[in-house]
Amino acid sequence: MIPPQFEMTAGDVLARGLGRGFLQALTLMGALSLGMGGVARAEKKVVGEADAEFEVRQAEAKESFKKGVAPFVKTYCIECHGNRRTKGGLNLEPALKHPGEASASRKWLQAFANVNAHDMPPDDADQPAPEERQQFLDSLGQVKYLSAKDPGPFVIRRLTKMEYGNTLHDLFGVDVDVAQELPDEVAGQGYLNSLSPMQTEQYLGIANEVLDRILAAPGKPPTAVQKRLFGEPPAAGADPRESAKKVARSVARRAFRRPPSEDEVEVLVGVFDLGLANKLDYPEALRLMLKAVLVSPQFLFITPAREAVAGKVIVPLDDHQLASRLSYLLWATMPDAELSKLADAGKLHEPAVLKAQVKRLLADPRSRALFDGFGAQWLGLGSLDSKTFDPKKFPQMTPAMRRAMYDEARLFFDSIVRGNRSVVAFIDSDYTFLNATLAKIYGLEKSVTGDEMQRVALTDRNRGGILGMPAVLATTSFPNRTSAVNRGVWVLEQVLGEHVPPAPPNVPALEKQDKNTVANLTLRQRTELHRTNVVCANCHKILDPIGFGLENFDAIGRWRDKDDTGGEIDAGGELPGGKRFSTPQELKKIIAARKDDLARNLTEKLMAYALCRQLEGYDHIVVDQLMKTIAQDGYRMQTLITEIVTSYPFLNRRVKD
Repeated sequence: MIPPQFEMTAGDVLARGLGRGFLQALTLMGALSLGMGGVARAEKKVVGEADAEFEVRQAEAKESFKKGVAPFVKTYCIECHGNRRTKGGLNLEPALKHPGEASASRKWLQAFANVNAHDMPPDDADQPAPEERQQFLDSLGQVKYLSAKDPGPFVIRRLTKMEYGNTLHDLFGVDVDVAQELPDEVAGQGYLNSLSPMQTEQYLGIANEVLDRILAAPGKPPTAVQKRLFGEPPAAGADPRESAKKVARSVARRAFRRPPSEDEVEVLVGVFDLGLANKLDYPEALRLMLKAVLVSPQFLFITPAREAVAGKVIVPLDDHQLASRLSYLLWATMPDAELSKLADAGKLHEPAVLKAQVKRLLADPRSRALFDGFGAQWLGLGSLDSKTFDPKKFPQMTPAMRRAMYDEARLFFDSIVRGNRSVVAFIDSDYTFLNATLAKIYGLEKSVTGDEMQRVALTDRNRGGILGMPAVLATTSFPNRTSAVNRGVWVLEQVLGEHVPPAPPNVPALEKQDKNTVANLTLRQRTELHRTNVVCANCHKILDPIGFGLENFDAIGRWRDKDDTGGEIDAGGELPGGKRFSTPQELKKIIAARKDDLARNLTEKLMAYALCRQLEGYDHIVVDQLMKTIAQDGYRMQTLITEIVTSYPFLNRRVKD
């Protein structure tokens, strides 16, 4: 069903001057929006039983949980994280009873991070032996196999601002800026399924503006778009309702991204009838019908195309649903003619056809949307244009500089995806994209001129890749200085996929340290004072070296040899396993060597974005399977993307809990 937020607010807005009949018609449109997608391929029987390998792993996981997890939790955790006491909001008792459920997987992730960082058990509690702690961590890594084989639900979601503007452009040829007044989305896993009253008002206003742009005023000759949408008016004596029905079916096929059902067509024609009953002429009644399309749930939301056969728990996506999921993932817009034709023919789900379409979509310039939707969120650049910087210390952070920083990251991401390069290139590369504005940050203002972004070879091996990219370095800094902690956390979580526990409460910021104590200390020395707090030490010994390894880059990404106190930068450090480095170049080399971690993290984050939800138990088993193919092909980006698109969770959905 359509989210209740939409049902309530649609009625509220449509009642304002559009007529009771139009309101009733649009309410019916909402009721019809799911389950009547029209032509689609017959469902294949989805085998719910796990394969032999999965059954073996599941049996091993049960035994491992019984020996390595349950005793540890009962001995060291349950006193503070059970039904009686739930410190930090973490209750592990339900997870002990049902360890493979989705709700438990997030609790196990938190438990793993805390125990791995030696934050738990707390220092004043009994401590496990090192081998006991390691057994717990190893056993938790197998808990995913306790999950049932499940692709997860299909998340009903609203088109994002970018998707909405792109779709209107592809439908009618209007500029994407027609959606400019919509609020920006909050970054998350890439899904939204709510609609506020203000947004509904805005959608109605945008629909009117689109129609004003593409349709002629009453009494004026029809525009080219109008002729394409409406065709020739009915001849004298012909039934205008039949002509309107043809228009409704044609327009709805593209706007709904699937063939409309006969019931949906009748609802739209009912809106046309309403227009005629209110003495609108034929073109104006069609305009009213088109407005109904543009504010319908079928247009504004990405939904399952049709209801599943009764009794089914897991079903494959039909081809039209698959076409939309693929197109909005890679292009952030509606399926084009070729995708739609393949969906109509029931061919898109065929593995060879689907893989060929992924390759075609990625080769198209519209695939830049993958960065705007996913890449910028992954790198954390959504706040770059509004982030505050001290104007006295960093007057360079103008709107033009921020745009250039963002464009550098976008073009670099796009070059790796469309060039089908290895994910390692994100960390270590010998080129970037600059214009004259951004070249000043790199100290290359003499060799790079002009406002246009251009590919530039880099000879300084400390540069190249996202770790030395100004956009990333700026967003992980404070307004007036760098932050080794922020940068370290960013690398661990966004690049390597590790979970860093939140900082303990009541830890003072550097600015609150005693001024006399820190007067002659460098920023590194001041930050290292945190390690005197035993609660902080375990995490900081991992993330601080990474952050300090990037300390030669100031808060907006310029190279420096001394910090703000005038002290010499010490970028050296040691990571777990005895890996030492003394420069950003050497740090990059260490991180780039972790190919499997890099690829797995990117796969997990992109899959969550593609599915519009957090990954859960069985999803991680799927990632394990994808990683085998991805590794065999050298961790190439197009292979990674193709594996996600052809994966079990992407191609199927759960219809019953």
